[in-house]
Amino acid sequence: MKPFIYKQFSVVILAFILLLSACAPPTAVALPATPPTATHTPLPPTVTPSPTATLTATITPTATPTLHPMNILAARQTPYPGSAITIEETLDPGANYHRYIAWYESEGLKIYGLLTIPYGEPPATGWPAIIFNHGYIPPEIYRSTERYIAYVNNLAANGYIVYRIDYRGHDRSDGTATGAYGSPGYTTDVLNAVGAMKTFPQADPRRIGMWGHSLGGYLTLRAMVISSDIRAGVIWAGVVASYPDLICCWRTPNPNQPTATPNPNFRSGWRTWQNTFGTPQENPEFWLGISANNYLGDISGPVQLHHGTGDTTVPIAFSRTLYQQLLDAGQTVEYYEYEGDDHNLAGYFSTAMQRTLEFYDRYLKNAP
Repeated sequence: MKPFIYKQFSVVILAFILLLSACAPPTAVALPATPPTATHTPLPPTVTPSPTATLTATITPTATPTLHPMNILAARQTPYPGSAITIEETLDPGANYHRYIAWYESEGLKIYGLLTIPYGEPPATGWPAIIFNHGYIPPEIYRSTERYIAYVNNLAANGYIVYRIDYRGHDRSDGTATGAYGSPGYTTDVLNAVGAMKTFPQADPRRIGMWGHSLGGYLTLRAMVISSDIRAGVIWAGVVASYPDLICCWRTPNPNQPTATPNPNFRSGWRTWQNTFGTPQENPEFWLGISANNYLGDISGPVQLHHGTGDTTVPIAFSRTLYQQLLDAGQTVEYYEYEGDDHNLAGYFSTAMQRTLEFYDRYLKNAP
């Protein structure tokens, strides 16, 4: 029995020693004194641009050059909302139309004019309307109810609203008469008249035309390349040349023979701009930029031109050149010359007026 007990006791002791060994903590592993450096590849410096550089590129004022106020593109960026047309005075009526003195707003100025409205119920869409741009008359003697009476009467009697506006500084209109060729004021008044007529209850906003004589022809052509709201335009003896041609060939000894030589006699107003911007040969970009003729591809509708061969005020070459330019631009244009007639087409007035009415009937009154 004793050997068996000893052997059994030895097994127990051995098992106890093994159990203690299993419960003992593992041997610690020594850490390096300095941890390894992390691997990092920095981005190249061009990946994240400097915030200052980005801001400067965004706000640089020279990114969009400032355009001259007479530049056509600058004029297109200007809104011309007009305003409600307010009738201030009722005049004696015409043969079949009412006559009023009425005003609208242009750049905060009250601009007056002679307004005619046909008798009777207007068409469902409203009457066709014509903004009438008169030629140069000294502002100090200009009156709303004088001059161009026969012109207005013929248009008004044939079923058109006619608004013969008095540019700023003329008769009762607010502001200063600054002239048309060196200031955008008159053009602004004309385009705001279009904006006002678009809101006039008795007018069709989609059938607005324009008529212009002499200086008024300049304004008509200019308005038609700025605004798309003018459906058709008629110009009698208009100052319709580009500025380079106005400089070289207007009021010179041989006005009907254009040459490439600029007029060296810099006069007051816009002609003195040559001293600032250079001649048309030196700076064609500036002079073409302010010329309506440079934008004929964008003209808003058909144009009809009239000119007398005996006109000593505005060269007939201006109308002839514009006619060809419009043809070259693929536009709808009609041109009529009147042999020996003067600046007002007095000798062929009835013929010119009949052609004018037929043109408006075709492209304005009966336009879809």
